Amino acid sequence: MFIGRKKELTELHQELNSSHKTSIMIYGKRRIGKSTLIQEASRDYEGTVINHLCVRSSYQGNLDLLSRSIALTMHLPEIHFSQISDVFSLLGSMPQKILLVLDEYQYLKQSLREGEMDSLMQGVIDRLPSNVRLILCGSYITVMKELLKEDNPLFGRFSLIIHLEEMDYLDAAGFALHAQNRDKISRYAVFGGSPYVQSVLKPESRVRDDIIRLLIPSTGILRTYIENVMLKEIQKAYDIRIFEAIGNGKKKYSELSARLENGSSGLLDKQLKNLMDMEAIRKVAPINRRTDRRKQFYEISDNLIRFYFTYIFGNTAAISNLGEEAYFDAYIAPSIQEFISRRFENIAIQYFRRKARSGEMTGVLDFGSLWYDDPENRRNGEFDCVLRRQDGFDFYKCRYYQDPMTEAECRKEARQIYEVPGAVVRKIGFICSAGFDFESDEYDLISGDKLYDSAELHPV
Repeated sequence: MFIGRKKELTELHQELNSSHKTSIMIYGKRRIGKSTLIQEASRDYEGTVINHLCVRSSYQGNLDLLSRSIALTMHLPEIHFSQISDVFSLLGSMPQKILLVLDEYQYLKQSLREGEMDSLMQGVIDRLPSNVRLILCGSYITVMKELLKEDNPLFGRFSLIIHLEEMDYLDAAGFALHAQNRDKISRYAVFGGSPYVQSVLKPESRVRDDIIRLLIPSTGILRTYIENVMLKEIQKAYDIRIFEAIGNGKKKYSELSARLENGSSGLLDKQLKNLMDMEAIRKVAPINRRTDRRKQFYEISDNLIRFYFTYIFGNTAAISNLGEEAYFDAYIAPSIQEFISRRFENIAIQYFRRKARSGEMTGVLDFGSLWYDDPENRRNGEFDCVLRRQDGFDFYKCRYYQDPMTEAECRKEARQIYEVPGAVVRKIGFICSAGFDFESDEYDLISGDKLYDSAELHPV
């Protein structure tokens, strides 16, 4: 069953079935669903689909393997190709329509000198036969992004570019449709939006059980995936202490620099840039202080990696001594509610972003946190779910609760919001996983049921 990716699937399907010359680029992190998306979009393609996986080999080695893929798919004898252009000359001579998918293109790109493969591919795309569709797909984000730079030979050559990112909270819930909303929230908060990761979870199991089974053991499927796939690919570009330092929170540049003792060498700047390019971390800032460098923070992008560095990394000895269940109870259980609560705030932002993109909510200029300073009372702080509009801000307080939120608590929280100095409070709302024990025309109340009440999650 294909889950989510409605927009990307529609775009790709339309492009594959268009009448114009089609060359497509799809990129995104490993196991984010690129191949599955292509397979689903090409399911009713009226022609031959050749899926080829490029490998770490020489240029000629890759051409030989590509010849084998073509021969096996089209029931032809293997043909020796000396240039990539020969491949397309052969395909162009065929009577049928052909879709050629070059997966992990970065390996083919790296088989020749810098820029040489891209130049050859430019010639291929410029003279692409009318019966051939081409998809270049890759998981090394920084390498694939080079194709989009103005000085790259392939700049402007693609008829469609898809940057496939992690699923948001709603699409990820499609892997556990019948779970309670509270469980859907906790699953996403801990394991994130990777389709691969969500697919290995048991829809009916508790988050605690999946953590104990898949994450804590050194041989657990997801721990192995993190350590041997997700982190291994970027280990040459970062100091692992960056992740350890950020952990389950946000860190300023000055805090990271002091922790890592990098001083003014510029090494930290380079590593942070590389990690942002790889989409391993991101830089965030309050919506009312976007350009204030003192209020810019770094955080880990992926919920699963964040959980790993918060609870698993560096604790192998404790896990070995206690065993998985006892370790969970001693090291994870006391604070996992707080961990999930912080991710719940991001789920709320995703909810509003969906509303804005669909046109259900208009007039929103920005989403995110809002920072305030109150020198008179010697305090400062941050509200994590705020919508900026032309005439002020909509404030939302998020609560990951087992029981409904009370009216008394909402009124207490509202008073604190009205005390924020310098902020024009346009609307106050509350988002509670367990709902509310009252109704209100004064506040915007959003329950867990409302977060997951979507035709996309429950199609007719």
